[in-house]
Amino acid sequence: MAPSHSVKVIDRVQVSPPPGSVPTTSLPLTFFDFPWLLCPPMERLFFYELPYPTLYFMHNILPSLKNSLSLALQYFFPLASNLMCPLSPHKPYILFNDGDSIPFTMVESTMNFDQIIGDQAGDPTELHAFVPKWPPTRVTSDGKRVAPLLALQVVVFPNSGICIGAKFCHVVADGMAFNHFMKSWASIFRSRENMACLEKSVLPSHDRSGIKDPFELDSIFSKEWWSWASSRDYNLGSNHDDQLRDKVRVTFTIGQTHIERLKDLVSIQCMKNYQGQVHVSTFVVACAFIWVNMIKSQEKEASDLFDNDKVCYFVFVADCRHRLEVKLPSTYFGNCLAICYVPAKKSELLGENGIIMAARAIGKKVKELESGVLVGAEKWISKWKEVSEQGRLVTVAGSPKLRAYETDFGWGRPKKTEVLHIYASGGFHLCECRDGGGGLEVGLALPQVQMDVFCGIFEQSKRNLI
Repeated sequence: MAPSHSVKVIDRVQVSPPPGSVPTTSLPLTFFDFPWLLCPPMERLFFYELPYPTLYFMHNILPSLKNSLSLALQYFFPLASNLMCPLSPHKPYILFNDGDSIPFTMVESTMNFDQIIGDQAGDPTELHAFVPKWPPTRVTSDGKRVAPLLALQVVVFPNSGICIGAKFCHVVADGMAFNHFMKSWASIFRSRENMACLEKSVLPSHDRSGIKDPFELDSIFSKEWWSWASSRDYNLGSNHDDQLRDKVRVTFTIGQTHIERLKDLVSIQCMKNYQGQVHVSTFVVACAFIWVNMIKSQEKEASDLFDNDKVCYFVFVADCRHRLEVKLPSTYFGNCLAICYVPAKKSELLGENGIIMAARAIGKKVKELESGVLVGAEKWISKWKEVSEQGRLVTVAGSPKLRAYETDFGWGRPKKTEVLHIYASGGFHLCECRDGGGGLEVGLALPQVQMDVFCGIFEQSKRNLI
């Protein structure tokens, strides 16, 4: 774990929307939000090269960074709100009152910036120094739990760079919504706080009236939420140190050439051996490639981990804003994700055509979304509980469609982005390559022995594609 002396707090303030700019607003949770109530906070890091000393940053950059954040929160006010969790049977909701704010911290780090942003193996716990501290949940006199929804921190590496770290509750925003906020904040800062940079067409939409619930998912999920929450000692601010202990993190690259070769391979083999059309995309083949290699690395490390006839699961989420039965604008701020479970026998994934089988299974699930994103949605929460308790699942966070490397504050593209929370779950993070060359970056943290095996399998698999 990173030593405590590696960072020093320079400034700690609360940032709110401009006074009087946002009325008191209560937002009900939708059935898209409920599955994320028990999810630990998301942790995102954006590293930028910025060769200025700390004092220069404090006097010339920090004030505008705070002001532009305040202006951004005027439109993205749910992030400055609180999650209100009354006692059962009342449903949780999001509440903004004038004056509500988020913690914003500036720290200085003595760690090596170039080493931190490198792709080589590193200790994932050292990144915790760059994640903001999470404010404690408080309880009102009537038993209502009040939880924060966002915390931000800026880390200055003197004469080298900075890191903007964000910790937020998934219940307030999915990846698309949060990236919308980050890019809007960056745009306001870059334009010297000129709000005209945010055209009306790109302002966030908070209208939830368009979300229809024909399958009464709200009722199903709220009951499951209370049943699950009451049986767990759940802390929104808990950290991941125990899950990260003895793990190493590595960033891998899958180049555009390898991706196209994977697409060709999957398409040809499926046309030859299977009837029906198979959905083949960059996301599908990349996830299949990583999933199979992870399962193989587990097998090499511990062959008795679980029986070959057991079913493994790959879990991903799909944005539903553009789907016919949802029809929300792309600027909708909140959650609008279908949770997709892809089953496959371990023996199939370990077989000679494991990547083909995995891609076919993932592609089939993507294709099924065209028939209705809410088909089977009543099992989103119960299925997660079942699958996670079995321990045979791999999850993916992020997507190249989010274009994380386009979050430009005027300092150029980020030198590195990290999704720290996924490292604790044993899943992986997927995003576009920082060089804009069309490839993908894969962030992964595994126990050292398994990581050594994975690296060998991953590189060999890439060579086999050429």
